[in-house]
Amino acid sequence: MSGLPQPSLKAFATLLTLMLSVFSGSALAQQSTSLDPATISSLREARQAAEARDEERLRSFLDDQQALEAALEEARSAHQVAEEQRDALQAQQSEQAQQASDLSERQAEQGEALTALLARLSQHSSEVRNALSDESWLTLGDAALPPRLNELDVLERQHLEAVVDSLATLTAQTGRAERLSLNVADTRGVIESRDVVRLGDFAAFTETALLRKGGSDDELAEVPRTPREMSAVLAAYHQGESREFAIDPTQGAVLRALAQQPSLWERFQQGGYVGYVVVVLGVFGLLVALTQYIYLLVASARVARQRKSLSQLRGDNPLGRVLQRFQEMDKHQTPEALEARLDEAVLAELPRIERGQPIVKLLAAIAPLLGLLGTVTGMIVTFQAITVFGTGDPQLMAGGISQALVTTVLGLVTAVPLLFAQTALASRSRYLTQVIEGEASATLADHLEAQSAPHAPVVS
Repeated sequence: MSGLPQPSLKAFATLLTLMLSVFSGSALAQQSTSLDPATISSLREARQAAEARDEERLRSFLDDQQALEAALEEARSAHQVAEEQRDALQAQQSEQAQQASDLSERQAEQGEALTALLARLSQHSSEVRNALSDESWLTLGDAALPPRLNELDVLERQHLEAVVDSLATLTAQTGRAERLSLNVADTRGVIESRDVVRLGDFAAFTETALLRKGGSDDELAEVPRTPREMSAVLAAYHQGESREFAIDPTQGAVLRALAQQPSLWERFQQGGYVGYVVVVLGVFGLLVALTQYIYLLVASARVARQRKSLSQLRGDNPLGRVLQRFQEMDKHQTPEALEARLDEAVLAELPRIERGQPIVKLLAAIAPLLGLLGTVTGMIVTFQAITVFGTGDPQLMAGGISQALVTTVLGLVTAVPLLFAQTALASRSRYLTQVIEGEASATLADHLEAQSAPHAPVVS
């Protein structure tokens, strides 16, 4: 570069200036076709400023020949680096083309049999991965799933070995019981590290509850309603006190059904307002029946004690009160009058003895009718849901059907105990009435026999 004459440098600088001017002018010309005059004027000023800077830079290069030579040397170096990169890219392209050719040849050598084997193996590998990821407990811990082979073009030996090894490992883990430390969410939603026991592919559980999977393999949560019997078995197995364990052969379907089964209180709430009324009336009837039955038991015990000592009459029992009224009667009346007065005394005790039986009997008859009312209202709700939403979703009809069935059950469950209570009250009161009537009749008969006997003393 140092050998070039000064006019050559000037000519080179003039050529660069013209190229920049032409490039800037062409760019501005392209933009000016779609810009307004103000924008064109600003762009023209920017172009003139750029040309001025370029001319100033070229003057500096012309004034400083050494700087110009350095710039040219830098340009040659950049050009050489670009050529080297181009050569490397061309070599890489040739290598990739050669690899593609080799793969094509190897794929052609495999033939249709290996191609079909690769497709079948890829399909089964994907199915196994999907099944284990969704439902299996084998993915807990460090278990390796079979590799995905969907993107392979050529089946190689290491691919077969990887699939076989992973399947063998998973198969071996189905017969193992392992204790792991994993994050588990309890029924309150609190996530903490817990000791988890995994029994093969059957179940995973903590010390108190069974576990279920969340959105991914790492999300575990306790089953909301683990049966009490199952909880006791889990605690004993978890602590090493027992080797017995209950297994759901349906892979959790039965446990999920048990978890969805409503409790007694939830079933009661399904009955609605009609169910509340039925239960309140049933409880009231049972309280009335229980109170009256206790009174009858106490009265029967006092009557039995009074029968043993008829000479000492007491007023704390129906029999004593009837006999006391008989003693206070005028004994000079006719037998018919005495008998009528005695029956009157017995009938005066019957309301207290038979108290509560009519209301209990009435409630026993009303409870099934209220249950039928709840059934009708529940079916009305069901048909309204069918009218609005159709029959495509059974869950929309479940509420009305549950109310209809629960109120019927509540009505029957309430009526049956009330019927038993009413029968027990009627039997006990009938027995007590018969005892009182029998003793009163015996007392009247003894009095009449004493009056009809010869030389009988006159009773004042």
